[in-house]
Order: sequence, then C-alpha cells, then structure tokens
Amino acid sequence: MGERLYLHRHSVTHSLPSHVKILTVLVFISVSVATPITRWPAFIAFFSLLIFTAVMSKIPILLLFKRALIEIPFVFFAILMPFFGEGEKFSIFGVMVYRDGLLAGTSIVVKGTLGVLAAVILSTTTTAREILRGLEKLKLPMIMVQIASFMLRYINVISDEMERMKVARESRGFIATGIKHWKVLATAAAALFIRSYERGERVHLAMLSRGFDGALPSLDSHSVTTREWFTALSIPGLALIASITASLIGW
Repeated sequence: MGERLYLHRHSVTHSLPSHVKILTVLVFISVSVATPITRWPAFIAFFSLLIFTAVMSKIPILLLFKRALIEIPFVFFAILMPFFGEGEKFSIFGVMVYRDGLLAGTSIVVKGTLGVLAAVILSTTTTAREILRGLEKLKLPMIMVQIASFMLRYINVISDEMERMKVARESRGFIATGIKHWKVLATAAAALFIRSYERGERVHLAMLSRGFDGALPSLDSHSVTTREWFTALSIPGLALIASITASLIGW
C-alpha cells in the first residue's frame, strides 16, 4: 500500500537519497512553522517553492493538490476558531469574528497545508521502503523503524485478506444492502482479524527463516555528494531567506 503513493519519474528529486529528502522536508516544515502568519509574503514564497519543486519532480499539479485533500477533515476546527475567543472583534461581510482566532485558524490551515504538500512530494518521489531506510540512516531508534516497517507490511497483508474475503462473499451472492447484513459483516470482520493475525505470524516466521535481524537489508553504498546536499537544502534555504527578508522589511 505504501508503494502506491510513489510516482515513477526520472527527475533530480527522485534521484536524491531518501534521508536527504526527509531532512529537507523537516527543515522546510520547521521554517514554515516558525514564521509568523502575519508575514504573508514569506508564505507566498513557501508555496511557490513547493510548486516549483513539484514541477521539477514531474509531479502533476492536479495530483499534488488531490492528494493534499487528506487534510480537509483536520481543518474544520480551524475554520471555527475565528468565531470563538477573546479580544478584538471586527466584521467580515457582516459576520463578527475575533482577530486572534482568525489569525490562529489561518495559521493552522496555511502551515498545515504547507506540511501536507511537502509530505506529498516526499511520498510521491520516494518509495515507502526508501523512506524507512532513510529514517534508519538518520539514526531513528531501530524499534520505531521496525514498527513502521511491519505496519506497512501488515497493511498489505490485511488488505489482501479483505479483498479475498470480499470476493468469496460476492461469489456466493452476498451483497450488503442494509442493517440486516451487519451481523454478517461483523462476523467477517472477526474472521478477518484472526486470519490476518495468523498470516502475520507466518510472514514473520518466514522473514526470520531468511535471516531477518531487525535491520533493513541494503545494497546501496552510494555516498551523498556535496552537490546533492546543496540541491536538496536549497529549497529550505530559500524559504529561510524569504522568512528573514519578510521580517526585516516588516511585512
């Protein structure tokens, strides 16, 4: 399932080592979060840098924003913030809102969107396996890398089991049409849990029998060049310059 997000292209971004891209995304998000929302020219520059990166990575802009829609459920709270709070109030199209609440809500939406877009670019240009290997190279605790690795592996296991059970039900003429079929679906969910657990045990034993010791195998001996570091960090570097410039000018 994690590999389905990857979009195979030949670009500079795709060719960069995974741990370099992860570090670049973290630095970019840190700069974005640390910039006050009132410095709107800096945020225009941030969005422009992300669009430029997507174009250079040969990612369709429509696909980029389509995948970013995953944040919609998380922005509802931010939309309500201008209507609650304390302090100065003013009218927008006849609706009274709080200034501090409006700034806080806008900050959550804008900065959250920047983070989601950066994460989408990372997942589109890097496979799930490469991301895990990158986290390993960045010295993330091994137990966390293993948990993420097994999570991705067992999501695929459960997805495959669910698909097979769905085909088996439909081949016997079962189609869920209402509340009367909830009992059958509940029974299927319990059976899915048991079958997935048992298959997960077999997958783990198969991995151990093949010498798995908790570390991801890697045949990549490529060392990161100065040019690759410069290429990757140029984006958060430009973002930092835009933030500092907006602060000095007083926008």
